[in-house]
Formats: sequence, C-alpha cells, structure tokens
Amino acid sequence: MGRVEKESEGKSFFEKVWTLVLHRGFIIPTAEIYGGIAGIYDFGPLGTLLAKKLVDLWRRFFVIGETNFPVYEINGSTILPYEVLVASGHVDSFVDPIVTCLKCKARMRADHLVEEALEIRVEGATVEELTRIIRENGLRCPNCGGDLSEVSLFNLMFKTEVGPLGGKTAFLRPETAQVIFIDFKKVFQVMRGKLPFGIAQIGKAYRNEISPRQGLIRLREFTQMEIEVFINPKEVNNHPGIEEVADSKFRILMRENQLKGGGAVEVTVREAVEKGIVPNAYMAYYLSKETEFFERIGIPRSKFYFRHMMPEETPFYSGGNFDLEVELSIGVKEVVGNAYRTDYDLRSHMKHSGEDLSVDVDGEKVVPEVVEPSFGVERIIYCILEHCYREDDGRGWSWFQFPPEIAPVTALILPLMKKEPLVSKAKELFKAARRSGIFVEYDDRGSIGKRYARADEIGVPVCVTVDYQTINDGTVTLRSRDTRKQVRVKAELVPKLLLDLSEGRMSLSDLEALQG
Repeated sequence: MGRVEKESEGKSFFEKVWTLVLHRGFIIPTAEIYGGIAGIYDFGPLGTLLAKKLVDLWRRFFVIGETNFPVYEINGSTILPYEVLVASGHVDSFVDPIVTCLKCKARMRADHLVEEALEIRVEGATVEELTRIIRENGLRCPNCGGDLSEVSLFNLMFKTEVGPLGGKTAFLRPETAQVIFIDFKKVFQVMRGKLPFGIAQIGKAYRNEISPRQGLIRLREFTQMEIEVFINPKEVNNHPGIEEVADSKFRILMRENQLKGGGAVEVTVREAVEKGIVPNAYMAYYLSKETEFFERIGIPRSKFYFRHMMPEETPFYSGGNFDLEVELSIGVKEVVGNAYRTDYDLRSHMKHSGEDLSVDVDGEKVVPEVVEPSFGVERIIYCILEHCYREDDGRGWSWFQFPPEIAPVTALILPLMKKEPLVSKAKELFKAARRSGIFVEYDDRGSIGKRYARADEIGVPVCVTVDYQTINDGTVTLRSRDTRKQVRVKAELVPKLLLDLSEGRMSLSDLEALQG
C-alpha cells in the first residue's frame, strides 16, 4: 500500500480524490507557503495540462467544429468600467445573501446555511424569507454556535480604481459575457457578419465569494468558456443544423418534476422543440451537443442532466435557463449555464451607451436575441477528476482513468532499465513523439513497476517501454493503463499511434488490439 492510500483511509470520496490531486500537484493552493487564500488555487504542471486539453477539446468541438454558422473568438479585458456593469445590472443586483455570527463574526452564505442545515432548496428566497427561516428553525453559527444576524445582501464584484489618486471606478469582470455584448457590433462589422453567428471567449472571471469551499467548486477566480449566439428573433426555431441532432437525446429535469420530487427524463431534440420543453431550437441544439461533449470527457450520461431553473431562480430578462448539473459525492453541482438571454443585454447597452447595436437584415434593423452556453472550467475539471478517479482495483494504488483526449500526459516513454543502449533508444523515441506534437514524458528513475504505478496515478493512458528486444527487432511494448494489457509494435509507428490516440481517432481498446 502506497503513501496516498494510507493517507486516504477513513476519508470521504471527495477527500480521497483531493488527496491524490494535491499529492501529485494537479492543484496547488495559491500562496501556500504564506497560508493560502480561500477560494483561489494554482494549477500545477498536471492540472495545467488537463485544463489545456479540456479547453482545446472544447474549442475543437464548439468553435472550430461548428459548421452551421460561424463562431468567432475574442479575448476581452478582465477590467471593465463602472458604466458597463451598471448597464448589465451587476452593480445593483449581482449579490448573494450573507449572514454574520454575532459571536465569532464569521460571515457565511445564508442560503447555503439553510440548505445544509434543513436540506431544503431556498435559491431565489428574499433576505426577509431567509431571516424568517433561520429564526423559526433556531439555526445558529455552525462554527461556534453563536446567534446569527439578520440576512443582508453582499455585492460579489471586486472593485478597483483605474489611474492614480482615486481615478475611474472599475471592476474585475464577474463574467465574460459582457465583453462580448459590448464588442458585438464591431465584431459583426469587421467579420462581415450575418445572423446567426456566435462570439466565443475563454478567460478569467472574478467573484468575491462569501464562503468559497469544496476545492474547485466555489472559487473567487475562475475560468469560463462561453459562447453568445446572436439570432434573428424571427428565426429562433430555424437552427440551420437542427436536423443533424433531431433524434439525439438528452436528460432534462423539468419544473413540474422538481415540484413533485420526480427525476430527470430523456427526450429527443425534436420532442424538446415541438413540445415546448425548451424555449427554442438553438437551446435544444446546445443541450444535445453538451451531452455528447460531457460523455466524451469521461462523465457518464447517467450522472448529469439539464435542470430547468424555477421561475424564482431565473433572471427576469431570461426566456429560460437550463443548468447542466452533475452528480458528485459532494452533491449535485451546476457546471454549465444555458441561458436564453433574449435581446436584453444588447438593448440595455444601447440605452446606457447611446450606441445603436442593431444590425441590418434584408433592409430591416434587428436587435438580435441571444442563446448562451457558459461553461465553468474549474468545476468541470473537478467533475472529471472525481468521475475518472479509480480506487485500488488490485494494483496497489488509486489511479485516474482520463479519456486519452484530455489526459495531461499521453504516454510515458520508459527504458526497461537505466542502461545503454536502452536509454538512448528511449530518448530518441521521446524526442520523435514530442516533435509530432504529443506531450509525452521520459522516465528512467526507479523500477519499471513503480514507474507504471506513477503513470496510472496521474492518468497516463499508455506506457511505451524500450527493452532488449527493441534493440534486436525495433519493436517496443505498449502497456494500456485501463487493462494493463501489453502489446508489441514497431517503434516507428509510436508517434502516429499516440497522436491518433490524443486526438480521438483511436481508442485504448483499438491500441490494445494491435500486434506486431
């Protein structure tokens, strides 16, 4: 039994996953040597690679691979003027309910306190309702047992000043969407736009969370992958690619089932549109594509669904919000927000800026409506880590079963022993693989068994071993992480095989079937 297994004895599943994640440096608490900052983490080498692979796959799937209409990428500033966030409503309404312990002065999310203590859902409740629930149920501070204050509202934005001596008020952006809306008209003009089209952005957002917790789930600094699709309001049910996915299925938790305590049901895209389960064809299209994407990154279809947000949770301007929620050991967590934002954002920015953000469609001025799929990178990464975590199955160690497309390291190149000519041959193969654009690592330290164990722990799909037979016939051993099956192939084939594996053209099962 290894050190990580000993440390994880008696721990919850979350603690077991988090122990391995920290032990292998996927995640490093920011400023750890100074005690850290709650809700802020660094990605270590393996976490950085995992995040990059996830983002690259998302771009290939939702941006480059979208052929029904163009999707353009931008990279906007993370600092936004006060006026932008007044227009978007964030200055007045980007708030969470907060309650303070009158004894130890700890501050906490009032709705989370109520939900955890009473196991009821109170999202959307007013501060008065939350205060009443706390008083009627005698809830006290979970840290010291002290009395609690009345519930108040706390604005989550990080405020800053641009320029010296108290210059222009600005904020770190609380979401990536507003940059897209204020750049919309310029992008439309320079790219010779035609509706429908999308603008995508991948970048940081900041929220001054009251009580960040659960590792990567609730952070103060996080990354979003987001698309705003701009649509002629008359064409919201005429998605040009809807027939491609019409018979595809996704799981949805409808409002009536939430009220009755029922579960998610599976529907086809066609049913969802024709029966009005979703507000338009664009929303149905993205729910289908997200289902395919999440299965591809290792989350079983049975473990996630789209929850139609209740009226009290839905923003007043929205035509319908559908959260992709994933079942985890720490509860069900929202990781993607799908919103039918109508034309609210563009009209609001038109009103506050005085600029005309309408576009010409066949001689008619049109303010587009918007469908928005917004993905939280860190939350998705935690879902991947938990759903790909495997406890000891007789190997003697826990390990990650990442899909090869997103595995941080595609392969380890190993000489059987640290001796010549094995080392030279292995390094030659390592360099050839790297030149092919695949991230592989070379390792010659320790016994071959320990190197296999380390590879499994960090989720490496394949180990490529150079041994004495390699010197004689030019073949190497490929060891599959999932089954530990070993096959021999010609060394010169390895870079191409690993590239196909890393880009989804080959599976580990395909690799295991190779011989000679």
